[in-house]
Amino acid sequence: MQDTAPPDTTGPGVTARYTPTGRTVPTRAKERASYDRELVHSILDETYLCHLGFVRDGAPVVLPTMFGRVGESLYVHGSTGSRPLRNTRAADPGLPVCLTVTHVDALVLARSAFHHSLNYRSVVVHGTATAVTDPEERRVALDAIVDQAVPGRSRDARPADAKELAATAVIRLDLDEVSAKVRTGGPNDEPEDIALPHWTGIVPLTRGYAAPVPADDLDPAIGVPDYLRAL
Repeated sequence: MQDTAPPDTTGPGVTARYTPTGRTVPTRAKERASYDRELVHSILDETYLCHLGFVRDGAPVVLPTMFGRVGESLYVHGSTGSRPLRNTRAADPGLPVCLTVTHVDALVLARSAFHHSLNYRSVVVHGTATAVTDPEERRVALDAIVDQAVPGRSRDARPADAKELAATAVIRLDLDEVSAKVRTGGPNDEPEDIALPHWTGIVPLTRGYAAPVPADDLDPAIGVPDYLRAL
């Protein structure tokens, strides 16, 4: 399978919004959907864990995995023996997939059980994943996956050697059919429930990092790098 270069993200053909399609327009709460490119990128860039869905032997499979974004492309890596990555390489033109990312920002507690909800930001990407075989694109992709989790880390680690690269498969999913969905605000109680004696409101969730814990065999002279302190 021949590689194609990732889409240009700076040329005149790049718009501020993704084009809605039948697969990216939600059937519920359509007002929460957005196709704003900057919003989509911000949601993707705030995390490093995604869920990759595909069909295997006629049944749906969803796998949690790390990813990296480079411009208008998402990259996922894994063992060359991994079935989805192996199937992607064998399929022509590639493997149909759905990739999702979700942030939970708050629990929304209403007076009624029915109106309990979450404040969230999510992205859903539909498309065809293709195998990446170009050595330079693979290098960029693998660095991006490392830096998606810890920005700057790829420059502070030994690059994969030839043996490790041979055991690693990389797939690319271009950002074409994409939508974001966001909920904010408080509970949406029914007017007749306002007088009920139940606590209502939101419980914000925050993401944080504890102090880095060095490996047992780390040279004590090596301190915590600045990019970890920045987390």
